[in-house]
Amino acid sequence: MNSDVSAETATQSETGAARDGEILTVMEVARFLRVPKSTVYKLARGGELPASKIGKHWRFLRRDIHEWMHSRSKQAA
Repeated sequence: MNSDVSAETATQSETGAARDGEILTVMEVARFLRVPKSTVYKLARGGELPASKIGKHWRFLRRDIHEWMHSRSKQAA
């Protein structure tokens, strides 16, 4: 039984790690931040929002967006 619990915990942590590395689109980031897509484009172009441009498409790592939000909330305090 203990091995079942440890296997489940390992799977959950692997899933969390995979989700942190998830690549998001502009629409997904806009939905996550609850802002218009135009705001996401503006922040990405200005280098304020951590992003990578692949061809003509912007992409974002979920982990980077979380860290960016946390750092902004700490600055406001």
